[in-house]
Amino acid sequence: MIRKIDHVGIAVQDLEKQTAFYRDVLGLEFEGFEDLPERGLRVAVFRVGDVHIELLQPTTPDSTMAKFIEKSGEGIHHLAFAVDDATSELERLTGAGVQTIDAQPRPGAGGAKVAFLHPKSTFRVLMELCEHPKS
Repeated sequence: MIRKIDHVGIAVQDLEKQTAFYRDVLGLEFEGFEDLPERGLRVAVFRVGDVHIELLQPTTPDSTMAKFIEKSGEGIHHLAFAVDDATSELERLTGAGVQTIDAQPRPGAGGAKVAFLHPKSTFRVLMELCEHPKS
């Protein structure tokens, strides 16, 4: 079951410049950087109440994020929902006819299990299911 909005992913070309804006100008709580070499990404994470903002910079020219920026430019990339069990939620949504990008969850930022829903099934919004490790 979807519990809440977990984060908003924003595609950026210059992570340092945008990090300074979100931290120093907007005054958002900066939680740090994370490198995801298997996905060709470097991520800056901010907290706004119970929701996070992830700035996503491609680190390789063939990464999904690099291709997204090339096609669409910088801006909102995806909306992520927190779920208790990404596998069962993915199965439920697939059973309801939702097209997915991931057949099963994969590793994401912060040790989460993530799976993406295809925008063709979600009215042109890329959506992510995000299961965080249990504390």
